[in-house]
Amino acid sequence: MTRYLKNCFLLLLPILGWNLLLTSSLPEGFSRDIFWNEISSFVGLPENILRGLIMVLPAFMILSLKTKTQRLGGWLYLLGVVVYGLSWLLLILTPDSSWSQSMMGFMAPAYTTILWLVGIGLIGEQSFFKIKHVSTIYILLATVFVFFHIWHTYIVFHRL
Repeated sequence: MTRYLKNCFLLLLPILGWNLLLTSSLPEGFSRDIFWNEISSFVGLPENILRGLIMVLPAFMILSLKTKTQRLGGWLYLLGVVVYGLSWLLLILTPDSSWSQSMMGFMAPAYTTILWLVGIGLIGEQSFFKIKHVSTIYILLATVFVFFHIWHTYIVFHRL
């Protein structure tokens, strides 16, 4: 039983905690009422389905840092968490700065997710249930999710 506790879902916990604690501190454009207002199901539906998949699949991926690829994934994950966190902090602490008001600054929490997601994919190169190419599948799903997440954020930025 304890071997199943060593899964890559644990890597999502800091991200989920960060999001729960700080989402309400982000600028108004990120509030649920504004961010999800009039978002086409063509964008919102695949974004949410893929979000669900990339949140569930890590529970079936073995958390290990034994191989070179897994260690690279660990470093990429750590870098991604730091960059993602900084993208939020800049928006929270300097909402009126030229960075936070720019498209790149506003969208940074969307596009920086690819770093820690790919890190998780590389770390979880094996699964508990012999899912072939689980790492590749995860990274592909994460990439498509980030595409829709960026598109969503782009729509919101141009609406503000």
